[in-house]
Amino acid sequence: MWAATNQKKYNNNERNVKKNILITVMLSTLFILACQGEKEREIKSITIDLTKKKSASETVASSLHTRKKLKMAIGAMTSPKETLTYYTDFINYISEKLGIRIEFTQRKTYGEVNLLIENEQVDFAFLCSGAYVEPEVRNKVELLAVPVINGKPFYQAYIITNKIRTEISKFEDLRGKTFAFTDPLSHTGHYYVLKKLNDSGETVQNFFSKSIFTNAHDNSIQLVDKGTIDGATIDGLIYDYLYKVNPERVKNVRVIEKSEDFGIPPIVIQKNIDRSLKEKIRKIILDMHNDSTGKKILGKLFMDKFIVGDKKNYQSVRKYRDLIQR
Repeated sequence: MWAATNQKKYNNNERNVKKNILITVMLSTLFILACQGEKEREIKSITIDLTKKKSASETVASSLHTRKKLKMAIGAMTSPKETLTYYTDFINYISEKLGIRIEFTQRKTYGEVNLLIENEQVDFAFLCSGAYVEPEVRNKVELLAVPVINGKPFYQAYIITNKIRTEISKFEDLRGKTFAFTDPLSHTGHYYVLKKLNDSGETVQNFFSKSIFTNAHDNSIQLVDKGTIDGATIDGLIYDYLYKVNPERVKNVRVIEKSEDFGIPPIVIQKNIDRSLKEKIRKIILDMHNDSTGKKILGKLFMDKFIVGDKKNYQSVRKYRDLIQR
């Protein structure tokens, strides 16, 4: 009896000791995991902070011989999948000729690409003309080269509607209708129509029943083609490209207006990049049409060649931008 009672007490004590040990282990584990989680949160916050300026040691390296890679961005003139399709061969060509790996990045809006440029997180970029004339960007970059298409370094805005909407034959007929813009910084996809409305004393809110931003010219074209949106203002180069390579995508689209010529979307490069590297990249691009592989790539993009850019070609775009920003 005595032995049984003591054995029972011993068993209870042993269970309590084990229980206390288990609780201690669990609390220690939770504490460690909490500390690790805190560290992970700190790392993530640093990684995704795109607005933080780089220190001098992190800025773009100067020397051609020290560069292991270059970073290139392309403004969201088309949807990400389309952009990758259009420009993969172009990027690979420059990378091979240069002997430096090129890291390609995309962002959803022109403003996000401009932010990458301002923070020196990309070395060079294809920009929409409207994004290029933003003062913060102009102070960071210089024109590297511009494409020549159909014999000229200019392009136009197209105003489009669906062919079924037979009552819409000119811009004024879009009053009270739904309308698609591309991006707030897009010249052909936004500024052009804003100026038209401003010149006639109208506003977007008063003129259209509803307006949206689609973030890509091909997205706007698709919405009009399907009849989801009554009209849109787009980059004429994108429409012409689709018309040639995939006419089914624009079969229901009618162009009701074309703008005057504007400076074509350029390739820009950071001002602080070493001059020898900058000139080597420029020479590769300018000589593409003289090289069999380069000429084939240009042909796929319906580009004749690249030439040195002229800032004067963007004066009208700047005037539009300045008028709208007042």
